Amino acid sequence: MPRDKATAKGKAPAKAASAVEPGRIIVTAQQSRFHVDADLSAASREIDIKDLSISISSRDLLQNAHLRLLEGNRYVLLGRNGTGKSTLLKCIAEQRIPGLPLDLRCLLLSQTSQSHNENPDTTTLDYVLRSDARREQALRDVAFLSKALDDTTTPFAAVHAYRTLNHARLERELARAKLIADRRSGARGWDARKALNKMEEEVLASQVSLAAISDETALPASTIEEETRLAVTLLDELQSYLDATAASQSAVRARGILRGLRFTDDRIDGLFSALSGGWRTRALLAAALFQKTDVLMLDEPTNYLDLPSIIWLEHYLSDALDPATTLVVVTHDRAFADHVGSDLLVLREQKLEPFEGTQTAWEVERWKQIRRMTRMKEAQDKKVAHMEKTIEGNAAAARRSGDDKKLKQAASRRKKLEERTGLEVGLKGGRFKLNRDLGGYHLTARAEIEIPTMDKTAVVKFPLEPPDLRFPGSLVALENVSYRYPGSRTDALTGVNLTIHPGARVGLCGLNGSGKSTVVKLAIGEMKPTTGTVTPHPRLKVAYFSQHVVEELEALSLADKELTALRYLMSQAPELSEQEARGVLGGLGLQGRITSDVPLGSLSGGQRSRVAMACLLYTPPHLLILDEVTTHLDGDTIVSLVDTLKEFRGAVLVVTHDRFFMRCVVEGESAHDDGGGEDSDDEEVDGRRGDAAGYTAPKGQVYRVSKGVVTVMERGMAQYEEIAERSSKKLLEFNLGGS
Repeated sequence: MPRDKATAKGKAPAKAASAVEPGRIIVTAQQSRFHVDADLSAASREIDIKDLSISISSRDLLQNAHLRLLEGNRYVLLGRNGTGKSTLLKCIAEQRIPGLPLDLRCLLLSQTSQSHNENPDTTTLDYVLRSDARREQALRDVAFLSKALDDTTTPFAAVHAYRTLNHARLERELARAKLIADRRSGARGWDARKALNKMEEEVLASQVSLAAISDETALPASTIEEETRLAVTLLDELQSYLDATAASQSAVRARGILRGLRFTDDRIDGLFSALSGGWRTRALLAAALFQKTDVLMLDEPTNYLDLPSIIWLEHYLSDALDPATTLVVVTHDRAFADHVGSDLLVLREQKLEPFEGTQTAWEVERWKQIRRMTRMKEAQDKKVAHMEKTIEGNAAAARRSGDDKKLKQAASRRKKLEERTGLEVGLKGGRFKLNRDLGGYHLTARAEIEIPTMDKTAVVKFPLEPPDLRFPGSLVALENVSYRYPGSRTDALTGVNLTIHPGARVGLCGLNGSGKSTVVKLAIGEMKPTTGTVTPHPRLKVAYFSQHVVEELEALSLADKELTALRYLMSQAPELSEQEARGVLGGLGLQGRITSDVPLGSLSGGQRSRVAMACLLYTPPHLLILDEVTTHLDGDTIVSLVDTLKEFRGAVLVVTHDRFFMRCVVEGESAHDDGGGEDSDDEEVDGRRGDAAGYTAPKGQVYRVSKGVVTVMERGMAQYEEIAERSSKKLLEFNLGGS
């Protein structure tokens, strides 16, 4: 808790700590009497929290970090899996951070996952409409007051309605007063507790007056007249609020958002309970976009979205979202992050590093700084070594000749060398000046040359050379294949011709439900074609990473709560010894007690994805099929996976909506953009691994699956993006016009 006395004397502000919440999340932050929390109702919606520390179960996620979110900015929160991104957003949304204004409306996408109405007859449209709690409360209050004012049979209906709503308001203010009293100490805490006692008295009096309505003789005519007038005034205020928030157009706006996320009218007006998991996720996202909020936080919003929906979401967040709303996005989709974010918050080494620009621009600038500072330090070290050698030679000669004057000159030169060694460039790029660029007390006259660091490359390694096929031929060939689901009158796929050769790179793109997974299952023999032929190589070995594998592992962990990654891998590959199994998991970044002591159910989605890959890749396949493999992986792990796939000698079939992943794996683009320059082709800088060395995977072909037809994208992913862009813009224009 803050100590007002220490702050008033000019001492460092004390820490304000929240109580330990379920899950053992502990949050502390700097707080003083002059903090924005002093009136708890800041005019600006800016968040500025200094010395923020967050720990969970005794593990530090943030230590003395500075969290600053400017009103209306668009932020991308970047960091590896497990660094605490989701925990930070949760702490903001749940008001766990001391110093956040209590009237700041914060919404985290996952919060909308709670059911707003357990009625099984709730439609998807109703679910989205009811997600706005303030709007729903205002609508209920208006209906309640209107009914009471229209009631001519009950003499005290209006009075009862007014007192009921007033009592509910006082109870909300009481909860707020309790939170204020808990946060404050010292003289301000004393005043807050006095206000809390007064509020408790008002709530008690309100409760008594509400109960007294049953006694008709206790209500004089003047009281009835006065409170009826107050009820009419309250109704007018509520109606004005609904008019100001365009409540009458809410259904049109909600329907437009759902259509932008590719909901058909049947699904919009259908039952919410009938939606599959993927479509429910889209409905949750629609509910988050529908609500009015000061800070909107979206944690992995592109999961389960196809490319047209992702592009629509990009345009909506850029063009249709309220400009005053601060947006914070956590996403593994680099292309989406670059389009949506104007600013970056990098969570690394338990700090938050701000950057004005996109994720790609941050990486480019970071590598430029690393190269520039490395060159500067190397040049200065060489210069200093030469000067020290000269000074030492002069001093030795002076000692031999006994020339004290020469010795003093050598000592003076050594002192000047120490004073002038360090950063030679000022804060603005000009010449370094001591009084401008190095204020305060320091042990040296110049700042040290510090080379910026990048996180070490994420580990994703597996065997790269599949076994010999012994005789040539394609791995699998689909010739004029058609498929019709049992009971259907039309073909799901028609006239599919697709051949995958050894070492090839093939990509499948298209809308969700367009038939991409059906093509894959036909290719690997899980489904039989209605017409046409599927010819696999007789010695073909396939590894298939399904988009549902993480959910399947989660279900297994629920059935066996003691199941670990190591035990699961050994059950899937009994030929592996424990040491070999640990080596396979270690190659994919799962080491130590995580593999043998931590249950599968306690692993993150990204870690379970690695377990699934370990089961598939402990021996390399001829054909590796990756269906939405990037869904649970962080950006650095995706880059490492791209690098390893470029070295993989087998064929790769990619099914994904991630444009960056498709371009790199199938079309051969580099996963590293370091800004070019003379030395941009260096194999390794500060632990960074370059693209594949010694083997270059062939450039592949992207196919689009649409309306049962598989067609070649002659210009690759860029051509499909153009198609998705046109579709998304039409929907966005319709939504904006409709709303």
